[in-house]
Amino acid sequence: MLKKIRKENMFLSNLGWLESRFHFSFAEYRNFDNMNFGVLRVLNDDIVHPNSGFDMHPHNDMEIVSYVVNGAITHKDSMGNEETLTRGDVQYMSAGTGVVHSEYNNSSSEDLRLLQIWILPPVKAVKPIYGSKRFQPQERANQFLNVVSSQVGEGAIKIHQDVNIYVSELQKGKNLVFDIAQERQLYFVQIEGSSRVNETQLDFGDAMEISDEKTLNITALEDAHFLFIEMKKA
Repeated sequence: MLKKIRKENMFLSNLGWLESRFHFSFAEYRNFDNMNFGVLRVLNDDIVHPNSGFDMHPHNDMEIVSYVVNGAITHKDSMGNEETLTRGDVQYMSAGTGVVHSEYNNSSSEDLRLLQIWILPPVKAVKPIYGSKRFQPQERANQFLNVVSSQVGEGAIKIHQDVNIYVSELQKGKNLVFDIAQERQLYFVQIEGSSRVNETQLDFGDAMEISDEKTLNITALEDAHFLFIEMKKA
């Protein structure tokens, strides 16, 4: 089953310094019929304007993955970590018993765009973990790049929950096929460009819930950049 979610039907938030498209109920968007997809609790497509960002704030009992689309994000946290990441890089936190952090766009002229992904953890009150990984463009060019997985998976970044996150930048006309294991489901995000996914067209900003399918067949209708989260079927 394929459920296309048009970007026009998502909730838009504009705080001046921050513009967000919420895929699920979050902050001022309250919708108890759209709380999650499996263990995927939050997916925000954020644009952080220059010289602004998220001041120090706490999290606990959530696995948080951020994928940088454009610009640069500077992270600081209560564990002493501080770094700046750019396009295609990934940061993650298993907040566990609690961590305080900030995320900033320190550029004076360039917007920061990132996907903020919150995954429900399999257990609570684990020791907080922060980490990141820098990826080269060729690692995701015309192929699937497994950026996040469970502790026993093959992703470059390991979290506690049983999920896989894949990204790709696919040239116009190229095709990729992903086999979906039994009792697994996917949430697909068209970050840039347009793709045909199992005969359904997705344009910039659109998303799709995919369940009870055996194969994911993706063709780039123009140069396409996408991400999907593979998880146990709810």
